[in-house]
Amino acid sequence: MPMLREFNLRHLDAVATAARLGSISAASQAMNLSQPALTQAVAKVEALLGHRLFDRQPGGVVATEAGRLMTGRIERALAYVSRGGRNVRRGARLPPLPNIERRITLPQFLALMAVDRAGSFALAAKHTGLSEPAVHRAARDLEHLLGVALLVRQGRTVQPTAAATRLLRFARLAQAELEAGFDELTALHLDGAGRVTVGVMPLARAILLPQALARFARVYPVATVTVLEGSYMEMLSALREGTIDMLIGAMREPLPVADIVQEPLFDDDPVIVGRVGHPLVAEPGFAFSRLLDFPWVIAGRGAPVRHRWEQMFGEHGLKPPLPRIECGSVMVVRGLMLEDDWLTLMSRDQFLFEERAGLLSGIAGTGSALRRQIGMTTRDEWRPTRLQREFQGVFRTICSERTSGKAMDGQPFRYARYMRRG
Repeated sequence: MPMLREFNLRHLDAVATAARLGSISAASQAMNLSQPALTQAVAKVEALLGHRLFDRQPGGVVATEAGRLMTGRIERALAYVSRGGRNVRRGARLPPLPNIERRITLPQFLALMAVDRAGSFALAAKHTGLSEPAVHRAARDLEHLLGVALLVRQGRTVQPTAAATRLLRFARLAQAELEAGFDELTALHLDGAGRVTVGVMPLARAILLPQALARFARVYPVATVTVLEGSYMEMLSALREGTIDMLIGAMREPLPVADIVQEPLFDDDPVIVGRVGHPLVAEPGFAFSRLLDFPWVIAGRGAPVRHRWEQMFGEHGLKPPLPRIECGSVMVVRGLMLEDDWLTLMSRDQFLFEERAGLLSGIAGTGSALRRQIGMTTRDEWRPTRLQREFQGVFRTICSERTSGKAMDGQPFRYARYMRRG
C-alpha cells in the first residue's frame, strides 16, 4: 500500500478532473495546466497506486475499474479538504479562497495532524520520518495560507487552536477517504483484503464482538480488523473524524450530533447482579427496598446505565442510594463483585462467563422500562468499502441470532427472572 505522504493533492485533483470530463485536454484547460503536465500528473498517481486508472481512447479517456473506485474517493477527499478550509476561513471572518483544495497540500495536513498527535514539532518529526524544520515549515505554511493561527505553544507542548481542531476533523476525513480507496484497489488484486476499524462500548465486548470477529476472520482471512475501546464521547469523536468506521454499543436518544446515523440491532434488559451466595439470592420475591441494604457500584453520572439505575429506584418511589463506588469499567466492576455483597446493573452478556463459572449471579431482572437499544452508529456521509459492508453484515447476523435465542455454544440465552415488586 502506498504512503499517503507520497501523493500530491493537485495530482489527485488532476485524476478526478480527467475522469469527470473524460478528456485529458478538457481537464488540462479546467485546471490551467498543459496537457503534458496533466498527463504526467496522472502517470505519477498511477505509478504510486500500481494501477492503470484510465483507458486512452481516440475520443478521450475512460476510467478503468480501479479508476472509478479511486476517483470517487479522491473527489470525496477533496470535498473534505475544501470544506475544512472554508470552515476555518469563515470562522475567522475571512473571505473564501477559490479552489482552496488545490492550494492546501497533503504534507501540510499531515504535519498538522502529526503535531496535534505528538504535542511537539520534535516528536511529530520522529513519528513522520521528516526533519523537524520540514514539519514546522509545512504547518506554518498552512497557517499562512489560511490566514489563521493553528498551533500555539503552551509550556513545553504545542496545542491546536479551535480553528485547527475544526480543520483537523476534515483533514482526517480526507485521509480516511484516500486510505479507503487504497484498500479498494488492494482488494482488486487480493480478494478480501482491507481494513475495518470498530469502536466498541462495554456491552458488545464480551460475547457479540468476539463472535463477529471470529466468523468474519474465517471468511476473510487476509482482512485486518482493529478494535478500539474508550468512553462514548471519545469513540464518537473518532467516528466523526473517520478514525473508526463504526461504533457499536448503546444508542443515544436524542442524537448527540446531527451528522451520525444509528441502526438498532437488538434490545437489552439490564440485570441486577451480585456474587453467587449473595444474601438476596436466598430471598426470592424480596421487597425492592432490600436493594438499599447493600452497597452499589455503578457508572458515573452521564452514563446511560447510571440514568437507568436512578430511574429504577424512582419508579419505586425511592431515592437512589449514594453509590459507594462509581466505575464504568466492566472488568473492575466484575472483580469488585467477587469481594463482598456488592450490587450492580449489567447486561446478561457482560457477566455470562462469570455466571457459567459459578462466580456471579443474576439476582433479578429490572423490567421492560429499563430496556435499551443496542445498535451500530456510523457517519451519515460514510461510504463503506465492500469489506466494511461485509463486516456490518456479519455483525447484524450475530445480533439477529442473539435475538432469536442462539448463543455462542448453540444454547439459548437464559434471561433473569423479573423480581416481584414488594
